[in-house]
Amino acid sequence: MSPPPPAPLPFLLTSRQGEAARELLSYVAGLPLTSVDAQLLAVVVAIRAARAGVGNLTGTDLRSLRLDDPEQAVAELAAAGWQVPGSLLDGDPDKPSRIIVPEMTPGPDHVLPLGKGTRSKVSGWAMRTRIAKPVKKASPAARLAALFLAAYCTDELAGEAPDDLPVACYAAVPVLLEKGFLAEISGRTYRLGPAVRHLAGMFRTPEEVAELAAAEAERRAAREAAAAAELVEITPAEWAEWKSGVSPALLRHVEAVEQCAVCRCSFVRVAKAFMSVPSPVPAPRPAAGDHDAWRDAHPDCGREAAAFTVAFRAEHGHGPSYGQLCKGLGWKKLSRSVRGLVVSGIVADGWLAETAPVPWTLRPGKAAQAQGIVLPGQGTGQGTDQGTATAAARSTR
Repeated sequence: MSPPPPAPLPFLLTSRQGEAARELLSYVAGLPLTSVDAQLLAVVVAIRAARAGVGNLTGTDLRSLRLDDPEQAVAELAAAGWQVPGSLLDGDPDKPSRIIVPEMTPGPDHVLPLGKGTRSKVSGWAMRTRIAKPVKKASPAARLAALFLAAYCTDELAGEAPDDLPVACYAAVPVLLEKGFLAEISGRTYRLGPAVRHLAGMFRTPEEVAELAAAEAERRAAREAAAAAELVEITPAEWAEWKSGVSPALLRHVEAVEQCAVCRCSFVRVAKAFMSVPSPVPAPRPAAGDHDAWRDAHPDCGREAAAFTVAFRAEHGHGPSYGQLCKGLGWKKLSRSVRGLVVSGIVADGWLAETAPVPWTLRPGKAAQAQGIVLPGQGTGQGTDQGTATAAARSTR
């Protein structure tokens, strides 16, 4: 029996980062450069210079691009106004040369004003695309064409050649098909090969962008409506009446949160958390990409989260909220939508368990219990804490 095919690699760029990649390529296509060598070199230098106007390049970097005529490429950049030191060609090959791109000097006329994270992502994508196995040994024209065509692919791997695709790249497109970088070609449209699907720039049409903007406006309106609804105060009498109708298990849990001397949560926060049905946090597509990247960078987050809940409960007498979990573990830079994806993913992996929609019920899940991360008195099966939370959930239905 043959082994299952490997899981596809995640996309390197989000849609917004793909927009930045396309802006980079359009900028280079508009420069007064006549050779593919110069254009490919300009892509590499421009993304490095995008923030401060200075791109560092070594002679070794230049040789790795395998240009047909590197001297001519450097001369064309200089003729376009870029300040390229002669040491790039004849100096120490491992010493960086500072190439100044005047148009990228910080200021009101700065082209490609990319954020630090976006610049890094696009730079990594450009390098991975240039050295992708199907085109690694191909001509500069083929590698430049690969950059353009990958950048204009949708998440379904379909694309249409952009108007500013350099003319010299058209002759190299059949090579991309032959090498498997492209799966098919029909006129100006094409499909990216499955082996390089992760390089797709997540292109969206203007109509799709408008639809997403409308959806975001709708979500924003819903959030504002929810915020307005939260302004309605819950009275102590309403809170007392609600507590009188819940099970003893849930009441014990509620009072553990309400009386926690460490959290010191306000009456309003506790009452609304228990009495209100939590609204789902929108998770736009960029958030999913950020979540995947974050999980890749934090492979032990499940174990860390489970262990944290044990220590938290020992101190507080109840489980942490999503926000308390992330803050306690130092995951402070996560947006609310990414935070929800992170914790939900850890729950789905079995490292954490919770009794939704009851708040403050996070605890070690089955995967954690199997590794010996358990609450006091909790074995590898149903423990007292889990039973109490289950009873609490039933009382809210």
